[in-house]
Amino acid sequence: MARVKPFKGVRPPKSMIEEVASRPYDVLNSEEARKEAEGNEKSLYHIIKPEIDFEPGTDEHDPKVYDKAVENFNMFQEKGWLVQDEKENYYIYAQTMDGRTQYGFVVGAWVEDYMEGRIKKHELTRRDKEEDRMKHVRCNNANIEPVFFAFPDNEVLEGIIRTVTAGEPEYDFVAPDDGFGHTFWVIEDEATIAKITEEFEKIPNLYIADGHHRSAAAALVGNEKKQNNPNHRGDEEYNYFLAVAFPASHLKIIDYNRVVRDLNGLTPAEFLEKIAVNFDVEKKGAEIYHPAALHNFALYLEGEWYSLTAKAGTYNDQDPIGVLDVTVSSDLILRDILGITDLRSDKRIDFVGGIRGLGELKRRVDSGEMKMALALYPVTMDQLINIADTGNIMPPKTTWFEPKLRSGLVIHKLED
Repeated sequence: MARVKPFKGVRPPKSMIEEVASRPYDVLNSEEARKEAEGNEKSLYHIIKPEIDFEPGTDEHDPKVYDKAVENFNMFQEKGWLVQDEKENYYIYAQTMDGRTQYGFVVGAWVEDYMEGRIKKHELTRRDKEEDRMKHVRCNNANIEPVFFAFPDNEVLEGIIRTVTAGEPEYDFVAPDDGFGHTFWVIEDEATIAKITEEFEKIPNLYIADGHHRSAAAALVGNEKKQNNPNHRGDEEYNYFLAVAFPASHLKIIDYNRVVRDLNGLTPAEFLEKIAVNFDVEKKGAEIYHPAALHNFALYLEGEWYSLTAKAGTYNDQDPIGVLDVTVSSDLILRDILGITDLRSDKRIDFVGGIRGLGELKRRVDSGEMKMALALYPVTMDQLINIADTGNIMPPKTTWFEPKLRSGLVIHKLED
């Protein structure tokens, strides 16, 4: 069962939400954050990317940068830019993109659920990235940014979403950088709070959709505090970390595409000839072509789009990993033809989130920066859950979730 709890959120006054809220720390670099925060002393970037308060080029992992995060977090609270709620609440956070809205419960997720595998992951994490976020959680003694969970649909929780969101929201704004809507409700009713806790207890597992490093860092710091507390009781606030959990049916994974710098010494004709061994190749012309279904790919090469359909026998629909188009393309095109064996480190390949559109693939090839582009049909939530349930790990750069969670709507302190 999934154990969650309400918490005393630390959040901006209603009048300041658009000044405080920011994009997540890991979707932009230091200079981009510096530019977005320019002239705005209330921007959360001063806490989640505090290197912007130093000279350009300052190492974001310098101890003085973490110290600055703490100084700024305390200053935000002293000035009333962040205020802690007086009682424990749940919250609902809605995001709207392209006319579609997804609604998530903002909860305290139980550290033990992560440590014991009831919060399931589908990606590997890097220890250096975990340690960076662990330092940030430790020094602030808070989860400044939420992680992004999915859970199997639950009709009672859907009913609560409908009821709560029929009321007046606490925050409601459109972010200027992405044009997406962000709406936020506070759930103060004790009976509703109890019902949410009860319904989550009926859910066997939660699934990390986005934020594997933040999830690991938050849970590991909570576990550290448990191990270091000789008087640990189990009800301390550090036993929980900040998450937004969405019903799986609300979420849509978008494509995550590839661009490659060269053809491994092959001419375009030789490259297409090798592809035709395992794929049915159909020339589509100059008009952008979108993959039509699972196992269908779009190739852009020499100013032309091609449909590539994997032939029967080149994939395994009974294997949670083998069925993925990222596996098919990585094995049969990137590895076998282009000699790219390590997607994480090979400098010949780059990855483009589908939010940028296939026009971005075309642009990067036409510019001469890249030689070819490959667009994939997106993974489904069912596939993600199946992979997590079977203990498998997705290949790198498989899923892209959009919209990203906005940071700064609510923060979770690890001590009352």
